[in-house]
Amino acid sequence: MIGITLLGSTGSIGVNTLDVVECHRERFRIVALTANRDAEGLAAQCRRHRPEYAVMADPSAADELTRGLSDLSDPPEVLVGTDALASVATLPQVDCVVAAIVGAAGLLPTLAATRAGKRLLLANKEALVVAGSLLMRAATDHGAVLLPVDSEHNAVFQCLPRDFSDGSRLDDLGVERILLTASGGPFRDTPTQQLAQVTPEAACAHPNWDMGRKISVDSATMMNKGLELIEACWLFDTHPSRVRVLVHPQSVIHSLVQYRDGSVLAQLGNPDMRTPIAHALAWPERMDSGVDALDLLAVRRLDFQPADTERFPCLRLAYDAATQGGTCPIILNAANEVAVDAFLQRRIGFPDIPAVVEETLHRLSGESVAGWTVAQLLETDRRAREVAEQNLIGSIQ
Repeated sequence: MIGITLLGSTGSIGVNTLDVVECHRERFRIVALTANRDAEGLAAQCRRHRPEYAVMADPSAADELTRGLSDLSDPPEVLVGTDALASVATLPQVDCVVAAIVGAAGLLPTLAATRAGKRLLLANKEALVVAGSLLMRAATDHGAVLLPVDSEHNAVFQCLPRDFSDGSRLDDLGVERILLTASGGPFRDTPTQQLAQVTPEAACAHPNWDMGRKISVDSATMMNKGLELIEACWLFDTHPSRVRVLVHPQSVIHSLVQYRDGSVLAQLGNPDMRTPIAHALAWPERMDSGVDALDLLAVRRLDFQPADTERFPCLRLAYDAATQGGTCPIILNAANEVAVDAFLQRRIGFPDIPAVVEETLHRLSGESVAGWTVAQLLETDRRAREVAEQNLIGSIQ
């Protein structure tokens, strides 16, 4: 039995992971589940999956969770806070950690799991965006197996030779370029002059994927793809110039790898996160994910178009931050989280999101992060959020 800690179990990735695990109860067992504030959702998951530990990041929510599980004869041990998240990610009975906490909050437990040498299923982009050098070095130093769960990076991983896992570089494998696909989100064809009227509800209505609100807005601005670009550079040890984003409205091809000999390998499948989750859980084997096989006759056509960085300035900002490196990706991510939260609260408009991010990048000069500690990286993240909040005032005015 493979013991699993699921960081962020009540979010979209967490729910889909539990669905896959439930189909293979003879193979996997849930050791720990964690959530931020959704005590009711976590209580329901605890009743169904009977973990040993349940962690709430929010102390008041932990009290609610304890009350919600009080009638169980063998309730899980309820823990609280960031230290508890890291603790359940490093338990000796845990073989696999699924890192599905959205945002920079997932960094510390993800890094802890890596330093504990766990098999890490990474669905938290921000861990690599904020601390890519630390995370990748920790994986090498401590023998952790890092497997991407994001559909795009999982697709790239599947299109590379199996021996990529031994630390080979893309040049050694004859890889010319990585091609990340993007649906283009709900506003792919919306006239730009109408974007100022976009509501949070419209931004969260993704045409192909069922995702949380923050990630749905990131998809609508294409910042999601920008963060994936930065993540791909760390995962596959390559430069941003060798990662290209293509808009593919059907979301059937999840990404492609172009080789030096002219070959292009693509990974195709229905847009369902259970497929990459099952692939990463079972790797290097394959197992049933619960997803129907792709019917190419039903799909009939596959369309592609270039990513328009004028329509989607967040993608341009991400390319620039990835190229500059250092603290720029940290600033980009922090400012985006602040701006998206403000948009969801209706404090700013949709076009203000990239404006806040760009102004924050302009006000904070990039620095090298060579030799930096986690505390220094998180201080940069904190400072960027502070500046982004100041920039919100200008956007509101």
